[in-house]
Amino acid sequence: MHLNTPNQRVRSRGVERIVQGQPTSDGAGVKLTRVLTQPLQKRLDPFLMLDAFGSDAAADYIGGFPDHPHRGFETVTIMLAGRMKHRDSVGNVGLLEPGSVQWMTAGRGIIHSEMPEQEQGRMAGFQLWVNLAAKDKMQAPAYRDVAPGDVPAFVLDNGVRVRVIAGASQGVAGAVSRPSTEPLCLDISLPPGTGFDAQIPVGHNAFIYCHGGGTVHVGDVAGSAVESDRMAILANDAGADGVRLSAPASQSGLSRVLLVAGRPLNEPIAQYGPFVMNNQRELEQALADYQRGVLAT
Repeated sequence: MHLNTPNQRVRSRGVERIVQGQPTSDGAGVKLTRVLTQPLQKRLDPFLMLDAFGSDAAADYIGGFPDHPHRGFETVTIMLAGRMKHRDSVGNVGLLEPGSVQWMTAGRGIIHSEMPEQEQGRMAGFQLWVNLAAKDKMQAPAYRDVAPGDVPAFVLDNGVRVRVIAGASQGVAGAVSRPSTEPLCLDISLPPGTGFDAQIPVGHNAFIYCHGGGTVHVGDVAGSAVESDRMAILANDAGADGVRLSAPASQSGLSRVLLVAGRPLNEPIAQYGPFVMNNQRELEQALADYQRGVLAT
């Protein structure tokens, strides 16, 4: 979709803090960078985790993510490059490919795997964890694959391209909506010398993750610079109604930005590995259910 109307200007939030992710591994030895870590969960409620992965070396990803359980939250996988096959205990099978999105609601329990469908080449993308409200944590699990061509997108006259994964932007509704957390998730590509203003509801927690080699400025042209492979937590400025992003005219390539925002649940967070509940008793029950083989029944 091409939009020839001017990008609506906003009163921009500023940068509260810039975060560098922590190299780690998960699954069967998949190398990744954990950007949103457990100490940031309360500040960025309802978001629990953001992992960025990207490698040209098969040894870094070939082990994949064999069968493992989840309860109490949602996982969002955004693929940039490579192919992975999803299988789960509900019977879903899906292919993650470049540009696709997988939105999985673990609810009361699901066991799934994500395994590479390639033995060489680049594998890259993100996985975001979104918390569920206490009233929704024991709902039935659900799964949705969004093919690359089914992710709503628009291009502005200045060449900025925005894929609307969740929420809405510039009047374009995203692939996914959630009433409790109201997530906004935009995949934004900015050519050099361009800018984009995104509206963010007051009170929503928000962050951006810059990737792909380019830099992005937050606020006006002289605003805070966020380098590639860095997360910027956006301040909850009372007078702001969004964020202004711009790419330096001096750089040669695109600035790629993942913008994420959501309504905080303001509920207790209790996490033990792949289980996220509201208290210790619920965590113990989740572990006991998994050990007895009834988590995903």
